[in-house]
Amino acid sequence: MSKPHWRPAHASDLPAISAIAARIHPALPESPEVLAEKMRLCPDGCRVLIAGNEIAGYGLSHPWKQHRIPPLDGLLARLPDDADCLYVHDVAVLPDFRGGVVRPYVADVEQLARASGIATLALVSVYATRPLWQRLGFRPVTADAALRAKLASYGEGSTYMLRDLTAA
Repeated sequence: MSKPHWRPAHASDLPAISAIAARIHPALPESPEVLAEKMRLCPDGCRVLIAGNEIAGYGLSHPWKQHRIPPLDGLLARLPDDADCLYVHDVAVLPDFRGGVVRPYVADVEQLARASGIATLALVSVYATRPLWQRLGFRPVTADAALRAKLASYGEGSTYMLRDLTAA
């Protein structure tokens, strides 16, 4: 079997992406319509992890505004014209395929951000994944009251994190 690799996500991948999302994020459900919208609004930021002949994970990213976390399971309608970060909305990988596979996705997203003139990556770390994101260069942001309120929908222990690409 070939080594797992990332490729651009296609609309036909949505059932597999939705199934992985439901399995990995049972406490943070998002509708297929929300996932499909992210793929439509920023196809270059959306990828699937291929292992053998199956989809073993996905990553969804799009331009956004720092410190303004997109609503969980909410439609965006459009991307901001004045985006100042590339927001890594979700990276989910099935347990049997974890181990070093997120780094290449983050490298792809970094390249996309740089090509778009964006110098910052942002994300919300959930499920105690903060150490993983810190190894990939993200740093936690001290949340003010407004940001803490938005983070609450992402579950206890969620952390807003940024990665400055000018320092990389």
